[in-house]
Amino acid sequence: MAQSFYARDALEVALELVGKRLVHGDIQLLITETEAYRHLPPPGDSANHCRAGRTDRNAPMWGPPGRAYVYLCYGIHQMLNLVTGREGEGAAVLIRACELAPAIAGSGRELVRRRRGGRPIAPDLLNGPGKVGQALGLDGSFNGHPLFKAGGLELHHGLDAPDVVVGPRVGIDYAAEADREALWRFARADSRWVSHRKTLRPRQDPDGLRLA
Repeated sequence: MAQSFYARDALEVALELVGKRLVHGDIQLLITETEAYRHLPPPGDSANHCRAGRTDRNAPMWGPPGRAYVYLCYGIHQMLNLVTGREGEGAAVLIRACELAPAIAGSGRELVRRRRGGRPIAPDLLNGPGKVGQALGLDGSFNGHPLFKAGGLELHHGLDAPDVVVGPRVGIDYAAEADREALWRFARADSRWVSHRKTLRPRQDPDGLRLA
């Protein structure tokens, strides 16, 4: 995907990422669930890591777009975000869940299973952002990695405009009520490889964007 794909509102990018492919070596994962963390006028998105300004941790999130923002959660999980918007805005999309792409080779499938502790091929293999990071073999060295360049971690086209359901973002109890309730989580309607399915619902608006 060209860098221009990412240089838009995180909400637009989050919607269009559903169905795209993440490729890292022999591993190919279809993105099934995303969350947008937006650049907004004050008071802004109170769930956004950039809400209090630039820090060493969130520096990659300020751009340029199309790069990875990988952070360690609870000292265990490597969380993959794709930076969006214009440089200096501070926005990104969290990759919340994936499924194994049908075209993935046997060696790639086994590598995912091995990284995930030998678990069977089932939806709970990749239905969480920490699981996705583990399957892709991510660590802090991927922070700032350009996904629009060949080599390393890349984003490719995948499914053609899959049907999408929406829901509130997960794990943001610290955020303002309006931001906790905003329907800025997107998931493939026909996939079991998603998280927190009970909180997902059909899209009601015509463009899938202005949901809160």
